Amino acid sequence: MVKDFSLFTSPGMERMPNGDPHAAVACLHNGPRIFYSPCNTRDGRGTWVIVRAQDQRKLLQDTGTFSSHRSLFASALGENWPLIPLELDPPAHSVFRSLLNPLLSPRRIMELEPAVRDRAIALISKISASSTSCDILTDFAFPFAVSIFLRLLGLSDERLNTFVGWGKDLLHGDGIRRTAAARTILAFIDELAAMRRKEPADDFMTFVVQAKVDGRLLRDQEIHGIGALLFVAGLDTVATAIGFDLAYLARNPTEQELLRSKPDRIVLAAEELLRAYSTVQMIRVATKDINFEGAPIRKGDYISCATMIANRDPVEFENPNTIDLAREDNRHTAFAYGPHRCLGSHLARREIVIGLEEWLSRIPDFRIKDGTAPITYGGHVFGMENLILDWS
Repeated sequence: MVKDFSLFTSPGMERMPNGDPHAAVACLHNGPRIFYSPCNTRDGRGTWVIVRAQDQRKLLQDTGTFSSHRSLFASALGENWPLIPLELDPPAHSVFRSLLNPLLSPRRIMELEPAVRDRAIALISKISASSTSCDILTDFAFPFAVSIFLRLLGLSDERLNTFVGWGKDLLHGDGIRRTAAARTILAFIDELAAMRRKEPADDFMTFVVQAKVDGRLLRDQEIHGIGALLFVAGLDTVATAIGFDLAYLARNPTEQELLRSKPDRIVLAAEELLRAYSTVQMIRVATKDINFEGAPIRKGDYISCATMIANRDPVEFENPNTIDLAREDNRHTAFAYGPHRCLGSHLARREIVIGLEEWLSRIPDFRIKDGTAPITYGGHVFGMENLILDWS
């Protein structure tokens, strides 16, 4: 049951021009449904790899046997506190999930939508007025997604590039850069929390420092856990998703024109692009010895539920490696599954849809610029380093 595979170092996972890490991991469906990989985390630990979508859902639903507490952020500092609510297990998870749900509910996202659309329009209008080419990640996707994150925090865009740099170091840097970024981000969270205690505003951090659980204010470590998760989730994944989506459309002009002429199909298309280009690996930790679908998992073992693998499962999706923008009944797990399903999924979805709507309505036929190639890579979070589009 051992297989030499790593989301970080296996063929197709390295940084490469015109890479396709999603197609590379899809090949795992030609092998066993569960196997052990001796080295499949950033720190070189092994994991059980769950290949089938059905098995991932079963495992992610069983929070008693498979804990979500992995100290993903705190481990960079040699500490052991959870991102909240992601790394809390029930019943504590439910308490904090209920606390934070209203901040990212569908109703709250509807209220935010005009500001999200205005931001997309402003960025695209600036690009189209000055050039017929741009690096979509640098000029649009990251400024767009990060500015929404800053708006949630009640901050201006002045430090946008600084935050993007922190996020890249944290998620994609080596050990030294990751630790330095984690310390910097925590210091920023502490500074912002202190400011909002003195000067409350209508924003996320003010809510957090005033919130109560069991009749008490949140502890500093709980504020760290909530703030760090917002940082991790808000700075990278949506921008990367937009990058993969526009790269696909740039290579498929017929699909691009279809969505441009029928924008009402973008919502459905975005779901298919989320399925095909999922970016996040979820890790769980076994709380006891268990035989899971034939795999002898021991207490303390790490288990990988990589969304990019499950969402290419041929048992779950017909022709999984074919991107069908009209695919219906699309039960993808891009935002995870079970009690820990992504709290920010409603906002992420609307950002992606609005980004595509406004880009397609304002930019004519676009393609990847001649002589350039987007650089992609695998890892705990799949990414894209650049994407130069041209519409001259």
